[in-house]
Amino acid sequence: MTTKLSKNRALSTVLTTVIILVASVVLGSGVVLYGASLFQGGTQQESISVSNVKVWVHATDSNGLAWGAAGIRNTGDKVVSVDKIQIRGTDVPFTRWYTDTTVTASVFQLALNHTGWSGVAGGISKTDSCSSNTETVAIDPDTSGSVTECIAANAGTGPVSLTPGSSAVIYFKLTNGTLTSLDSGLNTSVNIFAGKTGAPQSITIQGKS
Repeated sequence: MTTKLSKNRALSTVLTTVIILVASVVLGSGVVLYGASLFQGGTQQESISVSNVKVWVHATDSNGLAWGAAGIRNTGDKVVSVDKIQIRGTDVPFTRWYTDTTVTASVFQLALNHTGWSGVAGGISKTDSCSSNTETVAIDPDTSGSVTECIAANAGTGPVSLTPGSSAVIYFKLTNGTLTSLDSGLNTSVNIFAGKTGAPQSITIQGKS
C-alpha cells in the first residue's frame, strides 16, 4: 500500500516570527498603559487641612448649650466630602452644620468668632448687618460691618463637598449635654473627617456667658 503524503503546510518561520513580535508589542503596550494608570491614580491624594477650630460652651446654662466652628480646606488632588464632625464620641448631625463655602481667602484666615447666646438655631446669635434671616448663622469675623466679609449659612442637609483648593467655614451646634459649663477650660478633641481623611483636633473649650 502506498502512503499518501499530507499536503498541509506549516507556517513559515518568517510569519511565525512576525506574529510573535506583534503579540509581544501588544502585550507590552498593555502592561505600560496599565502601569501608567496605576501610577496616575496612586499619585492623586485625598487631603484636608483643618484650622482655627473653636468650641464654646454656655457658662451657666444647665442644658449644656454648646457650639463649635472650624475652617476646612481641600489640600489634595481629589474632590472630598466632609462627612463627620464628632466630639466625645457624639456625632454632630448634618442639620446642625452651618457651612459657608463662598468665603474668600482673607476671610477664611480670620478668627472664627462667637457673638453671643441668642437668636439663630437654638443658641448662637448672628450679626444683623450680615443677614436678616433668623434661620441663618451670620458672623462678621472682623467686625467691619461689610456684608461681603460675612460668614453666613443655613442648616445643612448632608456632607460638604470641596473641590481641590477650595475652602469652607462650618459652624456647628453640639447636642445639648455633650459639654457642660464644668468643661470650660478643659482640653478635648474634635474629630473632623472627609471619608478616611482627617485627624482629631485638640482644642481648649471656651466658656461664654
